[in-house]
Amino acid sequence: MNHKVAVLGPIPRDYIITHHKEVIQKYGCATHTAIALSNLLSAEDEIIPITHIRKQDQEGIFSLLQPYSNIKTEAISSEADQGDVIQLKFKDQNNRKETQTAFMKPIGPNDVKDHLDAEVFVCVPVTDFEVPLETLRYIKENSNASIVFDAHGPTTALTVRGKRVTKFWVDRDLWLPYIDVLKMNLEEANCSWFQNEYELKDLKENKEIEESELPRFARHCLEQGLKSLFVTLDARGVMVYTMKDGELQENFVPSVPVSHVVDTTGCGDSFAGGIAFSLLKDPNDHIKAAQYGNAMGAQRTQGKTFEVFKSLEETNKIISETYS
Repeated sequence: MNHKVAVLGPIPRDYIITHHKEVIQKYGCATHTAIALSNLLSAEDEIIPITHIRKQDQEGIFSLLQPYSNIKTEAISSEADQGDVIQLKFKDQNNRKETQTAFMKPIGPNDVKDHLDAEVFVCVPVTDFEVPLETLRYIKENSNASIVFDAHGPTTALTVRGKRVTKFWVDRDLWLPYIDVLKMNLEEANCSWFQNEYELKDLKENKEIEESELPRFARHCLEQGLKSLFVTLDARGVMVYTMKDGELQENFVPSVPVSHVVDTTGCGDSFAGGIAFSLLKDPNDHIKAAQYGNAMGAQRTQGKTFEVFKSLEETNKIISETYS
């Protein structure tokens, strides 16, 4: 049986200054997810990026994706001439200053209607407007697909000066019934698990969720209809939360070790691709999904180009060596 996966998110033109002070210019976000999946899936499978881009970026993006025969480009549209342009300056391996100077047209129901036969929709928005709730609701109501969603989108907003800033995901519970698998990091979890009221002093250092709060947060999300929650712990690995017979299941899956990190841009997008691939094989094995996510995220750190992604056979070897 051939597989079909839709990838929803921007393909931004990224200008990156790494923590090693190296300058990298490339197309990012959904390209990491799509190309990671391309290497894991067969030539007969289909990966469909669904996005809006600038007209001036169309040739470069299509040229980038052309070597991957199972990535189909018919749902990449430059008709509106709206696409993301982002500058990223890393302060250290995991923290960066972000500025956005162009903004894509949101991905709406009309953009996905011809691809409702996909088995998985993996959504990797980087800003809050790119994959609206309306689109998730439309997918859920009109297909049998699993929806993998990255919380980076709804926990990030833009100021009128182009500064990308974190924000509370205050309408979180409106979204959760339309998401099957939710992934986030500790900072995004903090944006998603807010108090009823804060003292001003408490907001000053409000950066990452206390890890002791993760079980309560996870239980709340899972009770809203989520099937699994993945919270990445930077280089340590990922916590996987599920429910079984009304009981919260907590599992820590350590990271795939890497000796030298070149560039962490796109690690979360690559992680999401690994999850999506694993769901195609076994939608109930959330630990294996975390292992594939970790493997693809680790591969992403190993260079500046998309050649870092390995084949399924090589990836399975990495997983076996790390977790057996």
